[in-house]
Amino acid sequence: MNVLARFFRLAEAGTSVRKEIIGGVTTFLTMAYVIFVIPAMLSDPAIGMPKGALITATILATIYGTLVVALYGRVPFAMAPGMGLGAYFAYSLCIGSGIAWPVALGAVFISGCLFLLLGILGIRRLIAAGIPESLQLATAAGIGLFVMFIGLKNLGVVVAHPSTLVAIGPWSVPMALGVAGILICGMLASRNVTGGLLIGMALTTLLGMIVGQVPLPQGIVSVPPGIGEIVGQLDVRGALTPALIGPIFALMFVDMFDSIGTMIACGRSSGILDNDATMNKLDRALRVDASATVLGAVLGVPSVTTYVESAAGISAGARTGLASVVTAGCFIIALWFAPLISMVPVFATAPVLVIAGVYMFRSIRHLDFSRLDELIPAVLTIILMPLTYTISVGIAAGFLSWTLLKVMTGRIRDVRPSMWLCSLLALVALMEMILPGGLPL
Repeated sequence: MNVLARFFRLAEAGTSVRKEIIGGVTTFLTMAYVIFVIPAMLSDPAIGMPKGALITATILATIYGTLVVALYGRVPFAMAPGMGLGAYFAYSLCIGSGIAWPVALGAVFISGCLFLLLGILGIRRLIAAGIPESLQLATAAGIGLFVMFIGLKNLGVVVAHPSTLVAIGPWSVPMALGVAGILICGMLASRNVTGGLLIGMALTTLLGMIVGQVPLPQGIVSVPPGIGEIVGQLDVRGALTPALIGPIFALMFVDMFDSIGTMIACGRSSGILDNDATMNKLDRALRVDASATVLGAVLGVPSVTTYVESAAGISAGARTGLASVVTAGCFIIALWFAPLISMVPVFATAPVLVIAGVYMFRSIRHLDFSRLDELIPAVLTIILMPLTYTISVGIAAGFLSWTLLKVMTGRIRDVRPSMWLCSLLALVALMEMILPGGLPL
């Protein structure tokens, strides 16, 4: 215990081993749903990835990011494949655009390498500082709306319609169970119940078993499924095409915004980053985040990002990386419960997508509604993500419209050099997506 206390500087952080353990377990309980939801999304028959391998790969990527940020960054943050980025990977890139999952993993790998390179060169701070807050908030809200839409689609609440594009779907038992799951998860989340989404998912699965929609598990504990079918299958060369400029751009920037925003919000509110004037802790944590995305792509999962659920552990007393060691340990234990994880149906994971989307959409409250030159690009960013089923379209449209409005309204000085670069990349990405045959490159 004394070794742990000295290594993580518990006394200096004003915490104890007991508080760190409680905080680490709390973080695990609040984000454990990721090991159910990510494999459920990527194992969609239209994608063709094996669910068992995805369960193991998701947990391994989570363990790596969380454990390394604990030992190297010494902060109580937890990392795992992102919900919004996972939805974008599965439903926009693979299903929506028809991109083979190895090529999509190649795009994730490239985005992670760029994220890591920008940090090493010191460019990441300049880019992050040049992106207006309104677009950062809008990106989070738009992804939330996109994730909610996917959750409702998975439940059959929203279906395609030839005249109106979308309509409400026909009633079914799985839909009814999913709607009940949304209400259960929403009730538990509203009451701030620790692990509310995980409990809600379990109760929805139990309801499905009662009405005969979910078969009994073949077992409870087993050796973790192998990942040989997906590990190392990424196609980096196939991802190096003009058509994937937009997706790679979106993957990198969403990961960057999400991680920086989460780390600063959790770190500043709890005082963890108060004595980090040179931002060394933040930089180390971001390097881990980027490297976890690179490793995750090799393992076979989408971009790894810092989870806002880390705030739950911090609220419970976590202040150092020891809490993240505990969280990683909990995920190691979860590796052996693949049979239980595999039995959770789509109608039990979809409610988690809906509630998680609501959490992300809440960032809209910080937008300045009195500034139309800020609000118009923000709204375009938010609404185009679900309507085009592509996060990169929303980001590109928001960046480009923000810069053009600043020029047209005489506020060109508001546009920083990094924003000019981002807008140029956004223009290239949009042209590639909307021009017949793409750009003549």
